[in-house]
Amino acid sequence: QVQLVESGGGLVQAGGSLRLSCAASGRTVSSYAMGWFRQAPGKEREFVSAVNWNGGTTYYADSVKGRFTISRGNAKNTVWLQMNSLKPEDTAVYYCAIRRGPTARDSPREYDYWGQGTQVTVSS
Repeated sequence: QVQLVESGGGLVQAGGSLRLSCAASGRTVSSYAMGWFRQAPGKEREFVSAVNWNGGTTYYADSVKGRFTISRGNAKNTVWLQMNSLKPEDTAVYYCAIRRGPTARDSPREYDYWGQGTQVTVSS
């Protein structure tokens, strides 16, 4: 079993930045893809960004491309999401997830383990 713990959420003004962290424990995840998703009230969970097992290939939703950066630690059990130029529409609960496969996907159904989520609120 894998446990994921997110941190780094909070309240920020539009144009500001936040850095989310996700730490995995319980078993080795170095060969698995990791991703970030978000869910706003009344909306479905949506893909934000993901990274392949080796950290070499990254993926972004069009809505965050150029503003968010995903990265993975050398030990491969930590992933970060640097969020710059935040907008009110980025407000959501952000979830970290792991897929039991080396290649990232953009569908939440492809992911096997989930964190509890961290709230990000961007004020206008």
